[in-house]
Amino acid sequence: MVRRIDVTGADGVRLAAWEFAGPPERHEEAGPERTSGALLLHGLMGRASHWSATARWLAERHRTVALDQRGHGLSDKPAEGPFTREAYVADAEAAIEQLGLAPVTLIGHSMGALTGWQLAARRPDLVRALIICDMRASALGVASQREWSDWFRSWPVPFATLADVRKWFGEDDPWVERPTPARGEFFAEVMTERADGWHPVFSHHQMLTARETWVYDAHWEELAQVRCPTLVVRGLDGDLGRAEAQEMVRVLPRGQYAEVTDAGHLIHYDQPEAWRAAIEPFLEGVLTS
Repeated sequence: MVRRIDVTGADGVRLAAWEFAGPPERHEEAGPERTSGALLLHGLMGRASHWSATARWLAERHRTVALDQRGHGLSDKPAEGPFTREAYVADAEAAIEQLGLAPVTLIGHSMGALTGWQLAARRPDLVRALIICDMRASALGVASQREWSDWFRSWPVPFATLADVRKWFGEDDPWVERPTPARGEFFAEVMTERADGWHPVFSHHQMLTARETWVYDAHWEELAQVRCPTLVVRGLDGDLGRAEAQEMVRVLPRGQYAEVTDAGHLIHYDQPEAWRAAIEPFLEGVLTS
């Protein structure tokens, strides 16, 4: 069962969240440990529904909530923003406090992972454990932002059908070395139908504005301030290289490392079973510690 909950984020922005409930009999078996909360934070252009497979098994042991972050999914997309790091972190902080999830296990993908470690550094009282999924701590540089702007302009929007969305992102996207069917499904979930066809639910401009906050700035200092147990996970074909991932683990006071083969940046979407196998031992250790 999944139920929607609205949360009030920073500046009064309305955020849509979904709580996942596991089977009642499994809750009884799990006992009081299930009171541990888990908050799932998607990456740029993502939405809470991308976590559905992960959230369903997590809900057997945790009170599990997935959040549409500002500018994404069904949450507010304020024309003037802000889409700063401070706003995203404050939104996650508000969600944890309003939903009574603390001390929470934060699981973040890409941008959501950065939000997770910034919040863990700022509010260690709220965060029990952290999983960082394929997010770099180093700055990407100006060229990266320019490339993304060009990539957005290349999208053949509007798409006539969702099948066209799946084909373009999963097979034909010339900006990606190895498109996959999972990638096509990922983008099909972030489209909405209008009179002339299918469009993204988000604004390209707002996504580029949000992205500026890690394209131009590194976040090693905040990473080093995270005191809770932290697992850094990378896909072998993802954006986070092995050397940087291992340096992130070294910088983290209580860091651990895992990698998933045959996975790109969208690890939890590309390889859901391998993703589960990579993070479940860490989560079990957190529950029993």
